[in-house]
Amino acid sequence: MIILGLTGSIGMGKSTTSAMFEAEGVPVYDSDAAVHALYAPGGAAVAPVEAAFPGVVVDGAIDRVRLSARVLGNPEALKALEVIVHPLVGSDRIAFFEKAAAAGKDIVVLDVPLLYETGGDKRVDKVVVVTAPAEVQRARVMARPDMDAAKFAAILARQLPDAEKRARADFVIDTSQGLEPARQQVRAILQALRHPERLDDGAEAAH
Repeated sequence: MIILGLTGSIGMGKSTTSAMFEAEGVPVYDSDAAVHALYAPGGAAVAPVEAAFPGVVVDGAIDRVRLSARVLGNPEALKALEVIVHPLVGSDRIAFFEKAAAAGKDIVVLDVPLLYETGGDKRVDKVVVVTAPAEVQRARVMARPDMDAAKFAAILARQLPDAEKRARADFVIDTSQGLEPARQQVRAILQALRHPERLDDGAEAAH
């Protein structure tokens, strides 16, 4: 079973691309969704995160806005949070892979926003980077209701530059041309992985 890492900076269209892989029948492990579940009422992260950052739990769940305010721009606080959350996500991810293997899936996608930043690229077989021009990225991000320039800058500061991600990727998907071209790139990548002897030109190999 091929583990395909999917990553991309904020606003590049990664979530939409992830859904395209799912539409092609490829199981997708969404690390953000896993964290949401851990932060929800009854989630395994609620108690330890509240112990480390008192006051971030509201109505039995971790309030991500409050937590973000505590860790953004604070490397020590962020590291403390990662020490709690990463092992929990890791256990969940292993269970997901085991289920996919048992179902006979030949490819699974590991959707991780900070794949390179956390060293996650070492745990996958190939990496797809989702990209778009900087002006498209900024327009998408700034259109979000909870976003401002300072928050956008803080998020970008945690992420490798897009150019570096593209340079390190096995495949690159450009989402700036619309949904159908992106969907064709997804299909071409799956074809290339399943039949490497006839690499489709539609999959933009990064190397």
